[in-house]
Amino acid sequence: MSIRLYDSMAREKRAFEPQDPNRVTMYVCGPTVYNRAHIGNFRPVIVFDTLFRLLRSAYGDDAVIYARNFTDIDDKIITASQETGESIEAITKKYAEIYSEDAAAVNALQPTIMPWATDHVGDMLSLIENLERKGYAYATDAGVFFNVPQMDEYGRLSKRNLDDNQAGARVDVDLGKRDAADFALWKFAKPDEPEDAIWDSKWGRGRPGWHIECSAMIAKHLGKTIDIHGGGVDLQFPHHENEIAQSECAHGQTMANFWMHNGFLDMGGEKMSKSLGNVVLLNDLLGDWDGEVIRFAMLSGHYRAPLDWTTDLLEQAKTTLSRIYGAMRRVWEVEGGEATDRGVLDALSDDLNTPIALAELSRLAGEANGAADRKDEAAMAEARANLLAAGALLGLLTKTPAEWEQGGDSDEKARIDALVAARVQARADKNWAEADRLRDELAAEGIEIMDSADGATWRRV
Repeated sequence: MSIRLYDSMAREKRAFEPQDPNRVTMYVCGPTVYNRAHIGNFRPVIVFDTLFRLLRSAYGDDAVIYARNFTDIDDKIITASQETGESIEAITKKYAEIYSEDAAAVNALQPTIMPWATDHVGDMLSLIENLERKGYAYATDAGVFFNVPQMDEYGRLSKRNLDDNQAGARVDVDLGKRDAADFALWKFAKPDEPEDAIWDSKWGRGRPGWHIECSAMIAKHLGKTIDIHGGGVDLQFPHHENEIAQSECAHGQTMANFWMHNGFLDMGGEKMSKSLGNVVLLNDLLGDWDGEVIRFAMLSGHYRAPLDWTTDLLEQAKTTLSRIYGAMRRVWEVEGGEATDRGVLDALSDDLNTPIALAELSRLAGEANGAADRKDEAAMAEARANLLAAGALLGLLTKTPAEWEQGGDSDEKARIDALVAARVQARADKNWAEADRLRDELAAEGIEIMDSADGATWRRV
């Protein structure tokens, strides 16, 4: 099985070959947990979960080590603690749990490792000391900084040179920086900062800079060189560029063999951002849309391209998923087939081409309908197996057809089941007027009843 991925460093698609096929390593920058995450934050969750599924299918479930961190110390977290009076730990644990629940709602598998930054402060300090010994770090009255001009190849990921970085910038005299591009490795504590945001170090009490956190966690859990590093395109500079600088200067070897970046979500032609006031929380969307609809909509565009996030996109995703689940219902009872189709697998193997993969999934639904029309049980069983295998790669079709078509909570389903049962009884009693009344009542709620020799079932239309 051949997988080709676009490497942001090389600016081209390359054949993916892990360092060790028995231990394929991938790291994706996770959330800073101080508030609920918006839908744009979940594009990398869904994109790299799909890659995780593809890699597991190629190398085995136990062979792929996927790490996604929690940043639980940051200026925004400190501000949230000061404004609410809650401890940093209480805030970060609360929002990390919410984030994990939201990720599960869009069918994201749990990463192999989910390291917390504050559990690795010792590793960060060791890394900073290593950089200082090698002449890449220096202390000021404000903290410890990475000396960017000391690294000859700084900027090769983002294709920026030092002149680009310094255009319009100035050396911050208050911080004592030697160069405008230098960035913080360790920040000394300010007088008003809470104690739970401060650690001891040889340079003075303080806390780590953002970039050093990921470098330390990657080296600790995955190794000095990893196979894939992923994240949003907004992290390419400065975050990923600075990770490369720290890690490669400290360890003397390549940090990641593949760099992958997903594009933005656009809201009305604008990048989603809090400053523009166009942020949509995933949690709010889940009140109106099934998590699979959101995932399908997210996968409808290629991960490297911007994606226009609209209600029409969600409506189209829901309609297409309903059609696929409808096809799956027609072959659902015929088991025993083997998955033979490679359409979705081949599409994903070509740099996660999810638009083509979803088209292949729709093709499989068409083949299921054709097999059902012919009443060809062998073809129906194969079609069912193909749909389920393709769905597993995409993180879709995780429900039974009845679960999808009925939807709603358990109390609502029980109420509708009772009305359907009452209609069945009215028909058995030849009380046609009551049977028609119940049918009309359910139809007004968007419920279609399907009568058969085995009884009656229902679905939402």
